[in-house]
Amino acid sequence: MPILATLALAASFSKLPECTWDTRPQSAYTGDVAAALDHYTDIPGPISDALKQRLRTHRYDELVRIDRQGIHGQHRYSPVPRDMHFAKALCAKVTLSQWSEQQLALGLVYCESNYCVLVPTEGRNVSRVNRPLPANLAEALNEMAQHPPGAGIATESFARGRILVMSRAGLSERELAKTLSPHGGKGRRLGKSDLFIVDLPAQASEAAVAAQLTKHPQLKFAELDRRIAPALVTNDPYLGSQWHLSKIGAAAAWDGSQGNGTTIAILDTGVDGTHPDLAARMVAGWNFYDNNADASDTVGHGTAVAGAAAASSNNAQGVAGVAGQARIMPVRISDPSGYAYWSTVAQGLTWAADQGAKVANISFNGVASSLAVQNAAQYMKNKGGLVVVAAGNNGIDENLAPTSTMIAVSATDQNDLRTSWSSYGGFVAMSAPGQDIWTTTKGGGYQAWWGTSLASPVVAGVVAQMLSAKPTLSNLQQESLLYASATDLGTAGRDPYYGHGRVNAAAAVQASLATSPPADTQAPSASITSPSGGATVSAWVAVNASATDNVGVARVELRVNGSTVATDSSAPYGFSWDSNTVPNGIVNLVAQAFDAAGNSAGSATIAVNVANGTSIVADVTPPLLNLSNPTNGAKLSGNTVAVTVNATDNNGAAGITLTLFIDGAQVASGSGASLSYNWNIRKAAAGTHTIKAVAKDAAGNISTQSISVSK
Repeated sequence: MPILATLALAASFSKLPECTWDTRPQSAYTGDVAAALDHYTDIPGPISDALKQRLRTHRYDELVRIDRQGIHGQHRYSPVPRDMHFAKALCAKVTLSQWSEQQLALGLVYCESNYCVLVPTEGRNVSRVNRPLPANLAEALNEMAQHPPGAGIATESFARGRILVMSRAGLSERELAKTLSPHGGKGRRLGKSDLFIVDLPAQASEAAVAAQLTKHPQLKFAELDRRIAPALVTNDPYLGSQWHLSKIGAAAAWDGSQGNGTTIAILDTGVDGTHPDLAARMVAGWNFYDNNADASDTVGHGTAVAGAAAASSNNAQGVAGVAGQARIMPVRISDPSGYAYWSTVAQGLTWAADQGAKVANISFNGVASSLAVQNAAQYMKNKGGLVVVAAGNNGIDENLAPTSTMIAVSATDQNDLRTSWSSYGGFVAMSAPGQDIWTTTKGGGYQAWWGTSLASPVVAGVVAQMLSAKPTLSNLQQESLLYASATDLGTAGRDPYYGHGRVNAAAAVQASLATSPPADTQAPSASITSPSGGATVSAWVAVNASATDNVGVARVELRVNGSTVATDSSAPYGFSWDSNTVPNGIVNLVAQAFDAAGNSAGSATIAVNVANGTSIVADVTPPLLNLSNPTNGAKLSGNTVAVTVNATDNNGAAGITLTLFIDGAQVASGSGASLSYNWNIRKAAAGTHTIKAVAKDAAGNISTQSISVSK
């Protein structure tokens, strides 16, 4: 009989010893975590079964930080766990008195009703924790509203006192300040992007302000600054080896590239730069939580992620990362508990891009759902980089749309099957091994970890290998080769579980080496979608444009009378133009699109009427319409009849839309001063027919003219 079962039968928990919490790998419980709940006989059967299901599917309530003072999370917990399973012991009470003041660990709390268990990520101990009831009803209601018991990760938490916005390209910081002033907000620009953190006064409602600013014509979006958790599940100090390297063909890829000369930014809890398998790979980083250069790891997650991507290879010790000769740039985006915010992620991305990093990895849940993070990822992509993110560990379809700004990665096991806990959906672009990944740990050790947190850096390492193997290829070309070389799993082609397929390092590096940069001579196409031609404008004008390219649009410039006034590098392309900078009168607008090869093309010219400092009189004059052929009462003959319509307007022909109807059916439409249509009358019935023309100007004024003809 297993020793734990023997102990459970031989004594009640009350008679078990008090133990010091020993975090060494050899002290860890190696049995089935869910089965350990059978020893907690006070938990009612249905609740125990529900807890086991949550453990097996990794549906944890929250990530907590454990130190000498106790357990710290969004909920309050008892200072120390109880009834803990060790390798060869079961302890009723656990003391942390032997821990140093600096010693930290992460843990996952799973709750059903009032029963909670704790599974530390630094070793698979299993224990009970108490979550004390709130002191009063008001406190209880507030806690339940923020973090319902058993609801899973608190993905709806957000930062108080700030939101995120993105201005249109060209909007001045002075004008943005005017926009934010009614809400008491003050903006802080992220790097050289158009993203801003907006600090709000204490009495402001973040949700209300974001909802109002989302509708502002000079802003692309506004959103809450969500709090996000690392995309890890539990680890096991004994399971696994570096099976994932052979699965993706890493050894064959190393013959072509080990990531030399490429920098991978690890946006995480920091990185233990003293680890013997990481020290030689480190470059300077930044800490966006404390706003200083100390990017050391606070909880251990970032060190594990960094090791999976780029732990040193060929150094005769420890483990090997996928890109073992790449550089590691630590960017701490988390608080001391391991949680990050969309704002710190966006800050980290723009900073890393400005520092020259060409690959960024973000192993946190919920990253792909932020518009701010997507635009920060596009900022890095515009600078020649690629951003890889974890899909998440919720085991559900996240219902997120595909995005070209980042590479979202789901997790697979040794059988090339998606793990039960890996999130999926249309946004998933790749899959990679994410279960039992042997990697580095804070403090110089090694352990096996699970999670899309580990799948993501595996792909990031392959991207670094490819960029190093053929630096003359653009990041867009390398991304296309990454997808094309993947091992297709699941439904043929891209699917919501595996994306384009499971990453194949050997095939990806070989494809990169074998590809010569093609000459791109095709220019993009562009158009201005608003304002319309002939429109009267004043003050700050919102200008929208669309652009496409055979490879990818690098940027779109707004040109006013031939001069560039703003540049936007992320779709949808939108500009803020201060029309006070030009004299009143007709002004020509052009959207000039560029691709990475330098090809460019302009949109059709849109002429608008600038009227600043004057009283703008509403246009109530309809166009003048003339249906010139055929004439009213004409008798038709032959096979076809040319129908001709002409129109003029007081604000110019550019804003006119013409529509033609025959016997009530629309047969033609167009914009401008004229419209022609060849009417095939061979099938027209004998007798009288009605031809009707309609002209509409930019202000919505309409003119109509009808004539009757006979056959």
